[in-house]
Amino acid sequence: MDRYNSTIRDIIRAPFLSTFYYKTKRGGIRPTWRFWRWLSVIIINIAFFISYHVDVQLLEGTMNGSRLLGFHLIDLFTAIETWAATHVIHINMIIGSVTIAFFYLLFGGKSFCAWACPYGIISEIGEYFHQKLVRKKIIKERRWDPRIRFAFWAVILGITFIHGFLIFEVINPIGILSRLIVYGWSLAAVWVVVILLFEIFYSRRMWCTYICPVGTTYNVIGWVTATKVQWDMDKCDHCGACLDACFENHVIEFIKPKYDKARKEKGVSKQLVINGDCTLCARCFDVCHTDAYNFTFRLKDLV
Repeated sequence: MDRYNSTIRDIIRAPFLSTFYYKTKRGGIRPTWRFWRWLSVIIINIAFFISYHVDVQLLEGTMNGSRLLGFHLIDLFTAIETWAATHVIHINMIIGSVTIAFFYLLFGGKSFCAWACPYGIISEIGEYFHQKLVRKKIIKERRWDPRIRFAFWAVILGITFIHGFLIFEVINPIGILSRLIVYGWSLAAVWVVVILLFEIFYSRRMWCTYICPVGTTYNVIGWVTATKVQWDMDKCDHCGACLDACFENHVIEFIKPKYDKARKEKGVSKQLVINGDCTLCARCFDVCHTDAYNFTFRLKDLV
């Protein structure tokens, strides 16, 4: 992908494989952030696989709960869900969930979705085909208020609390894929395919944007996380490529030209993406031909 010498149309519609590398201003080739994210997801899940099949005790377990070099880790929603079902808080759950919460407080609450979740890769592939079908006017783009996922979050936990059963794990594509990678084939994988087909033919990234309670849980941390995406108004030419590429494009609505006057009046030229839905996927970095985006660590003055 040549984001510096291509039209915005070509950048947005670049072939999927070309989104894993870009040409620098000097003509060199470098991996995009998408490449590094996919590599992160693959390495994490390979570590799960190797730890189980080779017994190296590196990263044992699955995405729901694991041990990293013997230290307990547990997904935050899984911890809440388990407490709702059993009405008991176990010490290992406290240790594991607090550790995970601290990590994402530092390095991006919802970054789990972009940098660790195995379904994230599949969803990105589905997104590519969905956008292609929309551009060809074969299907229509369907969108809803992303806040609907908070209702799903509450309902799922409510049912779990009443019935004492981890109902979400029956339909959780993250857990299904993680167990499939570690333990082998399961018929539950068919459900993952069903979700993917809905995302391709019905609504872009439907599961991640409107349903997933795991991402919703990390959303809460995302509002206060120390690592943020920063946008520079002085570099931006408002081409809109980032809005098209962003997984959760409502988080960067503020970059639109209609808000520039208010920013100039306040003397503000740089703005952080505060919204907890930001996954720190850096797709905005990958398509921005003016390099208006960068990461910033809000505690850097304390380090």
